[in-house]
Amino acid sequence: MPETSGRYAGIRFDCEKYHAIKKDLLDTFAYEHSGKNITVTVSSDEFSAVCPWSGLPDYGKITVEYIPGQLILELKSFKYYLCTFRQVGIFQEHAINIIFDDLQNLLKPVFLKIVLSYNTRGGIDTVVTRQAP
Repeated sequence: MPETSGRYAGIRFDCEKYHAIKKDLLDTFAYEHSGKNITVTVSSDEFSAVCPWSGLPDYGKITVEYIPGQLILELKSFKYYLCTFRQVGIFQEHAINIIFDDLQNLLKPVFLKIVLSYNTRGGIDTVVTRQAP
């Protein structure tokens, strides 16, 4: 909750709304061995978004694991997509759902699992996981 008294009362940093997330940056290429189940794991410890209450940054590691159907995620496009979260005010639990839905709809994988592991904030660690066959 935003601080309501004391030195930092009322101080917050502006942040973007969800419209700033650019899923149209995501790109794919054909998986030439469709039907052969491989597991692709992509991770970055540079994920960031901001707290929607304070505007303070949240940092963490994102790991995407999937078994491709007919498409493979193009990595540079994924990096650019993740960068669009940097100024978005979003709760951690909501961020994973948006990323999951965007990748699920784009890739139509056989299996998809995403883990967002946020850096400690206020002495509390948060790890959010979502997966679907």
